[in-house]
Amino acid sequence: MGYAPLHNAMTQSLQELHAPLSRCFGCGPANEQGLRIRSIVAGDKVIAEWMPQSHHEAFPGVLNGGIVGALLDCHSNWTAAHHLMRQSGATSVPSTVTSEFHVKLKRPTPSNAPVRLEAAVVESSGDRAVVEATLSSGGKVTSTCRGVFVAVPPGHPAFHRW
Repeated sequence: MGYAPLHNAMTQSLQELHAPLSRCFGCGPANEQGLRIRSIVAGDKVIAEWMPQSHHEAFPGVLNGGIVGALLDCHSNWTAAHHLMRQSGATSVPSTVTSEFHVKLKRPTPSNAPVRLEAAVVESSGDRAVVEATLSSGGKVTSTCRGVFVAVPPGHPAFHRW
C-alpha cells in the first residue's frame, strides 16, 4: 500500500526555513552526506518522507536501526521546536535538544521504498515537549518513538547550533 507524495520540491521544510546552514547528520540541509530529512507542518502533525539508500542498510533490503533512530530523533526534535515556537508566539524556533527518546523497532523497515515519518506533540509545558512519532513503509508502521525535547538557553553548547 502506497501513499501520495507529501509535498513538491517547492515546499520548504522546517529545517530549510529555520536552519538552512545546519550540518546535523539527520536533518541538516547543509550536510551533503547526512540524511537531510525535510519535516513539513501538516496541521497538528509534522510529516516527512525520506528515501533510504543501500548504504543505510543493516543488511540487504533492511534499513539499519541506528538510521531509524536518527530519523525519528531529528524529526521529533523539529516537531517539538515548532510546537514550542507556536506556543510562545515567537517568530523563530527555540534551540531544542533531545532529553530522552525511546524507539521501538516493531518490524524490519524495507530499504527499497520511501519511509514516512509522522510526529505530534502529546504533552508540553514551559520549555519542553513530549513527542510521539511513527516511521512507516508501504503503509505499515515499522517503528515508533516517544521522546522529551527541551529548549536550551544561551550558554548551552547546543544553543543556536543548527
